[in-house]
Amino acid sequence: MAGFQAPSLARLIDQFNRLPGIGAKSAQRLAYHVLNMSRDEALQFSQAIMDAHDNIHKCERCCNLTDDKLCPICKSTKRDNSTICVVEEPKDVVAFEKTQEYSGVYHVLHGVISPLNGIGPDQISIKELVKRVSEGGVSEVIMATNATAEGETTAIYISRLLKPLGVKVTRLAYGIPVGADLEYADEVTLARALEGRNEL
Repeated sequence: MAGFQAPSLARLIDQFNRLPGIGAKSAQRLAYHVLNMSRDEALQFSQAIMDAHDNIHKCERCCNLTDDKLCPICKSTKRDNSTICVVEEPKDVVAFEKTQEYSGVYHVLHGVISPLNGIGPDQISIKELVKRVSEGGVSEVIMATNATAEGETTAIYISRLLKPLGVKVTRLAYGIPVGADLEYADEVTLARALEGRNEL
C-alpha cells in the first residue's frame, strides 16, 4: 500500500490505523482529512494531542483521568462518598454519568484480571480501591465491570478482598447482554441495572 503513497502519508495512515476501532479505510479517510486542514488547524490538532498526553493522569483518589490532583467528581461536594461504583475504564464513568441516576463516586480499574493476556491483580488499580475502602466511610461498593468472563472474575476477586472490611459489595443486575460493553448500553438499561443490583 505504501509503495504508491508519499512515505509521510503512509506513516500518518498507519498511525490512525493503530487506533482501536479504526480500520484501513477509516484510517485513510482520517489521514486525508488531516491533510485538508489548514496549517493552523493541524497545529491545534497536534497540540491538543500533546497537551492531553502531557497533562492527563490518574486521579489520586479514584484513578479516573484528570488534569488536576482530583477529578471533578471526587472534588464535588454533591457526591455521595459512601458509595463507590467500580468500573473497568474511564469511558464507563461517562456512560454512567449520562444516566443522571447515580450520585455516588467511582473507582476506575483500568482493565480487568485476564491471565491469558498476562494481566494480574497488580496490573490494575485494585490496591488503590482496597486502601480507599479500608480508610472508612464507605458503606457500599458496586461492581460494574462488564458482563464478560474477565469482568466476572475481577468482580468476584475484589468482593473477596473487600468483604472482611465490612462493606456491602453488590453487582449490577444486567439487563445488558452477557459479553456486551457498558459504553454501548443505553441510559435506561444502565439505570435499571443500577437499581436492580445484587449483593455479591
